Amino acid sequence: MESSCVRQTDVPGTSKLFADLIYNFDRVGDLYSCRPNDMNSLLRAAHVEFPSARRAALVQALTPLNEGSPSLDVLSRDGTVAVVTGQQVGLFGGPAYSVYKALSAIRTARELTARGVSAVPVFWLATEDHDFAEVNHAWVFGPDYQPVKLLIEAPAGNGAHPVGSITLRNFPLDQLRSALADLPFADDAMAMVERACAPGATLGSAFAAMMKELLASYGLLFIDPMQPALRRIAAPLMTQAVERMPELIEALMARSKELVDRGYHAQVLIDKSTSLAFLLDEGRRIAMRRANGHFSVEQRKFSAAELTARAEDLSPNALLRPLVQDYLLPTAATIGGPAELAYLAQSQVLYRALGRHQPAALPRAFFTLLDERNHKRMIRYRLNPPDLFAGEKALHDSIAARLVPHHLRRRLDDTQSAFSTALDGLADDLRRFDVTLAGALDTSRRKIEYQVAKIARKTANQIMARDEQAVRDAHSLHGLAFPERHLQERLYSIVPFIARFGPGLVDELYSAVRIECPDHQFVVV
Repeated sequence: MESSCVRQTDVPGTSKLFADLIYNFDRVGDLYSCRPNDMNSLLRAAHVEFPSARRAALVQALTPLNEGSPSLDVLSRDGTVAVVTGQQVGLFGGPAYSVYKALSAIRTARELTARGVSAVPVFWLATEDHDFAEVNHAWVFGPDYQPVKLLIEAPAGNGAHPVGSITLRNFPLDQLRSALADLPFADDAMAMVERACAPGATLGSAFAAMMKELLASYGLLFIDPMQPALRRIAAPLMTQAVERMPELIEALMARSKELVDRGYHAQVLIDKSTSLAFLLDEGRRIAMRRANGHFSVEQRKFSAAELTARAEDLSPNALLRPLVQDYLLPTAATIGGPAELAYLAQSQVLYRALGRHQPAALPRAFFTLLDERNHKRMIRYRLNPPDLFAGEKALHDSIAARLVPHHLRRRLDDTQSAFSTALDGLADDLRRFDVTLAGALDTSRRKIEYQVAKIARKTANQIMARDEQAVRDAHSLHGLAFPERHLQERLYSIVPFIARFGPGLVDELYSAVRIECPDHQFVVV
């Protein structure tokens, strides 16, 4: 298996905050607790104080979902830490990076253990989220590598119900089977999905079942925050957050302003009416707003005291959620993508205000997977990995330019150079004669250079038009590597990759995870 790395700054959509976190840590070291991708820093930060009684309650609460896992026994021992990651429970496993997150947590936990710090990997099943539109679809592909979107309809009256508890009667299994048809391991992939999406399955249970099967040999523990036993354990922290909400919101507003003033972004917008918690009521997760010392929930108002009496019915928002995670677990490190790590730059002020230890924040593995045929296409057309992130038209133009015969390319380049040299000389003479004429030449020059470049583009496109295979190659490469103008790992489910490369893919990807490398890897499978 070959791989090559692309710096995240050459990947579309990389934020300045994330780029500085992984490449210029000194600029953001005051926002995070540990230098990422540095095992020595992680080892120094990995000693977590965690109450024995809470550990025992945690293990008991995790047992139903993880019964028989050897990692539960390891977690029960004082001194064991957790390396935690997680994801919304989407259709057919959600985006492929859900698996990459899990593999990153597993690799990090094993590396800590090998260096003398007992650690287990934990996957947080984000079952509380209630935005059904974010998880009601999956993208897959067939042999032509063109994206196919599969959808599920929300049950009637779903409203603000947490998505993890939604029972679905009609998983789009027939559409999935049709899309995967003719891929080499389609039967294996379908069998796995059908086992996970058995009658009576919820989005949460189907997601967990798929992840468990894919990662069965790696000792990954799963945690579902909707379990009542876990909500009871977290209640003291939720009580503290409600009681100190005004202070916490002021701190978050100040941190958000600081981030923007430093040229970064605030991942979550905060104002004085923001609440850090949702109310779980009659199966719904309802947003709350703050005003005049009260919390408003639809047409009802609650005092802080009334809410703390219902602490087990409170669900954290995106900024408080990491603190709940690290109250429930002896977390040494959190593994996340750029958005999740940006949350933590804001959440840091909550850790400080509530006297909580903030774990290390580590980036997950980032992969674009290529088959041998598309890798050979890249070599044939002399394409670099970033060329694939420019959209299909730009990729088409890149391939076209590389198809121009060498002698014709040289003639076109020589022509452009000759015009440029001649115009430079003319401009010098005109400036000495009449500066207004030099200005007129500048306008004409842009038109001349545009027309010469246009001839070069037309030549390349004409050659491309005669090469039907090159057109198909560009279409395939784009569909695989940058579908719908999204990174592959952010759009496609892991299911079509299993159907294409086989059940052994996960083990191959695990071997490609490199803790010390924050770059985006192109992996040839």
